[in-house]
Amino acid sequence: MKVALVHDFLIRKGGAERVLKALAEMFPEAPIYTFLYDEKKVGDDFPAERVRTSFLQKFPGFLRKRQRFLLPFLPIAPETFDLREFDLVISSSSAFAKGIITKPKTIHVCYCHSPMRYGWDWYHEYIQETFSGSFAKFAKWPAKLLMHYMRIWDRHASDRVEYFIANSQTTARRIAKYYRRDAKIIYPPVNITLEDEGARRAQNSITYNLKPKTYFLIVSQLTPYKKIDIAVEAFNKLGFPLIIIGEGKQRKELEKAAKSNVKFLGWQADEVVKEYYRNCLAFVFPGEEDFGITAIEAMSFGKPVLAFRKGGLTETVEEGLTGEFFDDPEPEILADGVRRIRENLNRYDPEHIRDQAKKFSEKRFKSEIKGFVQKLKP
Repeated sequence: MKVALVHDFLIRKGGAERVLKALAEMFPEAPIYTFLYDEKKVGDDFPAERVRTSFLQKFPGFLRKRQRFLLPFLPIAPETFDLREFDLVISSSSAFAKGIITKPKTIHVCYCHSPMRYGWDWYHEYIQETFSGSFAKFAKWPAKLLMHYMRIWDRHASDRVEYFIANSQTTARRIAKYYRRDAKIIYPPVNITLEDEGARRAQNSITYNLKPKTYFLIVSQLTPYKKIDIAVEAFNKLGFPLIIIGEGKQRKELEKAAKSNVKFLGWQADEVVKEYYRNCLAFVFPGEEDFGITAIEAMSFGKPVLAFRKGGLTETVEEGLTGEFFDDPEPEILADGVRRIRENLNRYDPEHIRDQAKKFSEKRFKSEIKGFVQKLKP
């Protein structure tokens, strides 16, 4: 069976790229089709000789770095991939990758990270955040017209998929609502760290002279829908140390708003991130996410998680056992959750938290995907 993989963008490393990496390891001969590719950022996981890009790769760098300007071209990009030679195509899609065109004999499986959020459930927030200010107001109505077209395309593109796989019950419900399709739920692979007792006792803080188990941690892209601003404001008032690892267009704004107890480290290598997981007091996840891989990574180190009570984390965090929830995206409500985490620290069992994280291992993911593919019928 000849297999191909399709992914929206290979320009950064995130949860979706970890899914693609696991799929690429399962199908080592499969080429990877993507709209844009940045070898410097992802080349160690996805070597250039294996990647086939769209016509968008030839656009000027100014446009390639600003994907929202490419929006009118994105429905066309997946349709230009020639996939006639393949028996099975697996698209890893949060927007456009599922829009590929395949032959009648080809089976198309879409691993859906979410239906296009800025076109559906996050549409009004996207318009408000993207088109604010006096000049941007003139672009708001053309943008709304374009997004109307995008929704029509997205709905029709979903019909090109034979089988949907969702990364959570939350995403499966969105697929049912917006695409009127059923989806098999296979949780994404998480890099579960199994430490020996010696490593657990090492507990070495690696920068900012922070003692182990004194700081809270966030690992996230710094974009508006991640709601990092809520956490920054809450910790500004609480005064507790908060470390934020990640990059994004909102970083400068967040740094300007943060007080001295909130530190931004930018992008960090995996080994460095692991050290911060290992030494943190607890992990904070302030936004609504389809699954939330970083929260599971923190749990693999036995760390409790404070999460917003919506989305995929309601399926992975056990209230009172592996963490706590807060119910409204407001700094004061998040701050109350921080206080509850601190009060309950002695009640959390790190071994139980680790056991919960193991349910989402890469080995489990590959086994479930393999079983799903073996049952496919042309």
